[in-house]
Amino acid sequence: MSLKTYLIFLCLLFNLSLHAQRKREYLGWSLVWSDEFNVEGKPNPDNWKFEKGFVRNHELQWYQPDNAYCKKGKLIIEGRRESRPNPNYEPNSQDWKKNRKDIEYTASSLKTQGLHSWKYGRFEMRARIDTRAGLWPAFWTLGVEGEWPRNGEIDIMEFYRGMLLANIAWGSETRFKGVWQDLKKPIETFEDRRWGKKFHVWRMDWDEKAIRLYVDDELLNFVELAQTVNRDGTNINPFMQPHYILLNLAIGGDNGGDPSATKFPAKYEIDYVRVYQR
Repeated sequence: MSLKTYLIFLCLLFNLSLHAQRKREYLGWSLVWSDEFNVEGKPNPDNWKFEKGFVRNHELQWYQPDNAYCKKGKLIIEGRRESRPNPNYEPNSQDWKKNRKDIEYTASSLKTQGLHSWKYGRFEMRARIDTRAGLWPAFWTLGVEGEWPRNGEIDIMEFYRGMLLANIAWGSETRFKGVWQDLKKPIETFEDRRWGKKFHVWRMDWDEKAIRLYVDDELLNFVELAQTVNRDGTNINPFMQPHYILLNLAIGGDNGGDPSATKFPAKYEIDYVRVYQR
């Protein structure tokens, strides 16, 4: 057998093994939606909308569509350090979105809101995140009905300040204050010293009884839906309604840390996002 034939044989064996592994992993699940990001250029407008401007958490980045693009089978969300005037600037405003004279950073936030939403299922993303200071990538969901947090928030993946997070939040007795079932795992606790340089698979398994959040098949967080009823007297459970997906790269803000010593651009690279249901 020639070396070329041998290498082809090895590739076939690997592909067959990979196919069999995926078939076992997803036994009992049907793929109902996905974006594989295989078309070069802008993200598919049938799947994604963009948030724009300064949005939440006193973050430093100005969200704009220009920082998201598909290249070589991946969605790239790029954080950039760039300075320009804030078009909404009002010098005497008490609104943090308006009293900033300048934009110092830009990035993108994509969401399926108004396009796609799902009640229960397996939500999965394969991605590589930038773990340097000041960066705050996320893969999360929000309920389609109600104001935050009474609509329910599920953080399948967040990262900031050296910690990987997997969180679930619902409404407390106080408006705009959440009840959190949260998990923070320092990435230094992973045995792989190069963990932050590699692609990983984040997953949520969500049904009428519980939510489970994973990274690379390691269970990070779990909550029973019997515990997640909003505490405002309405008896509404925000995780018994459809949710939509968000993908974003935030910079700084309330939790993201200080990006001043980080070299830009920064990249959040997403291989695919998939939703399965039983």
